[in-house]
Amino acid sequence: MGLKVGSTVPAFSLKDQDGKLFHSNDLVGKKAMVIYFYPKDNTPGCTKEACQFRDSYEAFTDLGAEVIGISADSEKTHRKFASKYDLPFVLLADTDKKVRRLFKVANNLLLVPGRETFVVNKEGKLIMAFNSINASEHMRRALKALQKSN
Repeated sequence: MGLKVGSTVPAFSLKDQDGKLFHSNDLVGKKAMVIYFYPKDNTPGCTKEACQFRDSYEAFTDLGAEVIGISADSEKTHRKFASKYDLPFVLLADTDKKVRRLFKVANNLLLVPGRETFVVNKEGKLIMAFNSINASEHMRRALKALQKSN
């Protein structure tokens, strides 16, 4: 299991699908964040999860939160994935898995990278952590955690 509720989210910087450097500290103090780690672009479970976040994106932004997807895929792969499924949120390329380690996201089932979602409040404190290889619960639980905290 990754970081514990109540802990401060670690600061990180990664390139997004457009090659721009994203700094998590740019959002701390301004917006809540839903940071979800997923195994791989264009796989059935990950596509389902990304599309659920896409379909509810407005609900997240209405609650003052930014959705951030992170996997070890490249910027180019993320760009194609975001374009194919019309994803309105940032996808970050954690190619060396440095941020995955910062968040203590373990592998599930042998070598499959873990699927874990973190909800961080505006102050940078973790208010929800959910770990499940099953993609269907992540968006719903993240939205519920944000609704409760507002």
